Amino acid sequence: MARRVSRVNTDEEDVELNMTPMLDVVFILLIFFIVTSVFIKEPGVEVERPEAVITSDERPTMLVAVTGENEIFINRRVYEQAQVRGIIEQLMEENPRAEAVIQGDQDADIGIILDVQELLGELGVEVKVSTVEP
Repeated sequence: MARRVSRVNTDEEDVELNMTPMLDVVFILLIFFIVTSVFIKEPGVEVERPEAVITSDERPTMLVAVTGENEIFINRRVYEQAQVRGIIEQLMEENPRAEAVIQGDQDADIGIILDVQELLGELGVEVKVSTVEP
């Protein structure tokens, strides 16, 4: 009788580590952290806000900034005062329960800040004005 050759090679052990399941887990964790993370919204310009006694931390869905040169920034882009209504309406379509914070520079015209605040109020957006602690 002929001797059968074993299919298992006991002399050499080639061990390969399958990395596919580990990579799947890493990608699932990455997706989880990206989806659950909260991104901070910035208006796109640094303004010097006036001082006030009462402050609180807010997480608005819209940030509007008015600079000392009376430029209106929404989502890091400059808009003319006539364009603000269209942009706000577009943002309201994306999020009907939007809340806004206006960051007005202390050198900005109060009339422009009040016009933006009134416009946001007309469109049904809850508005707060951002200040700094004294």
